[in-house]
Amino acid sequence: MEYKNPVICGDFPDPDVIRVGEDFYMVSSSFNYSPAVPVLHSKNLVEWEIINYVLSGLPFEKFDKVRHGEGAWAPSLRYHGGKFYCLIPFPDEGIYVAETDDIYGKWSLLRPLLVGAGYEDPCPIWEDGKCYVAFAFVKSRIGFNSRIAVFETDEELKTPATEYKTVFDGKDIAPRIEGPKFYKRGKYFYILAPAGGVKSGWQVALRSENIYGGYECKVILAQGDSDVNGPHQGALIDLDDSGEKWAFMHFQQFGAYGRIIHLQPAEWVDGWIICGKHDKDGLAGTPVAGGKYPAEIKTGYVINPSDEFDGGKLSFLWQTPANTRGEWFSFKNGLRLNCAYYGGGSLSDLPQFFLQKIYYRNFSIKAKCKLNLLNDGDEAGFVVFGKEYAYICVVRRNGQNFLEIRKGEIGSKDDETLAKSQPYAEDYVTFQLSAKHEKPDALAFKFTFGGSAFTHKFYASGGVWTGAKAGIYARAESESRGFATFKYFRVVCTDNRVKADG
Repeated sequence: MEYKNPVICGDFPDPDVIRVGEDFYMVSSSFNYSPAVPVLHSKNLVEWEIINYVLSGLPFEKFDKVRHGEGAWAPSLRYHGGKFYCLIPFPDEGIYVAETDDIYGKWSLLRPLLVGAGYEDPCPIWEDGKCYVAFAFVKSRIGFNSRIAVFETDEELKTPATEYKTVFDGKDIAPRIEGPKFYKRGKYFYILAPAGGVKSGWQVALRSENIYGGYECKVILAQGDSDVNGPHQGALIDLDDSGEKWAFMHFQQFGAYGRIIHLQPAEWVDGWIICGKHDKDGLAGTPVAGGKYPAEIKTGYVINPSDEFDGGKLSFLWQTPANTRGEWFSFKNGLRLNCAYYGGGSLSDLPQFFLQKIYYRNFSIKAKCKLNLLNDGDEAGFVVFGKEYAYICVVRRNGQNFLEIRKGEIGSKDDETLAKSQPYAEDYVTFQLSAKHEKPDALAFKFTFGGSAFTHKFYASGGVWTGAKAGIYARAESESRGFATFKYFRVVCTDNRVKADG
């Protein structure tokens, strides 16, 4: 069986992946979005399903409001002593950990491991009855980066650390090193980490016989003659218990699509892991376009972004850009979004967006909605959201509904109306979008209503550390009992119909 990269054409930044028995599990960054830290499952590293989130919401009160780009950064996942541990950094608060013995079930409350601003990308390893955590630094919070440090805690990760030791300074040979992942093989401790930056960096491995170093450094994966820029942060995975079969998963920054996931072969050569395609000459590998399934099993797992809203609860597809509140929505003949009061003129910091990632290079979306807009200022709409965003909506003014297309950008006070308002008297509206990978890293899309009479074309923009997202909302300018009931959100992949460049 053959796979093609990316194995997930969806925005799952900073993936960490482990194997437990015959199952593989992944976690990734979610930043300010709630629920937080998605958990994915696979049997073969190629086909994936979303099975859970570590956090139902972000644990600090400030995330009741939208805090673009903050929140849960670059978590790690490990299995030890019959428990799953997820270490989650918050760049302004510190490094925290949650645990569970059922990865499909409820996780524990977070507890602190290292409190303070400027710490990121923690990853644990257990040795001699203790746990050691490697991590990196956020320059915007602490004033420096390009270093890896280690702190010590107890085996069950219950004792917060008060100090740490820098074990590697990469400013000269691995600038901007971050995202460390801790491993041990034979007599060596290994730290795998990206360096050089998200868009144009490479992967390095550090190794030492001592957990605190000194560490040797070697480049193990670089773009070379491939079209995979980066390649950035990821995870080394053992494929079975033999210790001889390995793979590496990482992300690639891909414009408005976000940080998409690639799978690379990996092989030990003279005591170093080399990832991707290589000539066994000890030099760095380069990313592959595809290969054979690491595990000879076909599951049919898929992330299907369509939703008929018939399950009685939100599916794992949906996140909100602030902690989700129950009064925003309910299920009755579909997903009912209440016209919750929002004081802003623009949608820049609207908390009650229900958004999902983009999973195809070319696609179309239809979202059918029944309107129950009661007060002037009540509004329901469909959005493609990023640092710049555009949306089509029905808004009530002077006792009448109007259809509009608008655009805005994060930080703006007001959005710009692009299409002249037209009266809309129907009870139902079907918002439509078509999107095309028009050129490398560029996603063009257009909203359509009423054929070509009400159409505008845009280019999608990624968010703060995220890709663009598509979704729906309802809001009000004052207290209102108005609402909009979404009957479905149907996404159709059109990759086979549209020839994509790049």
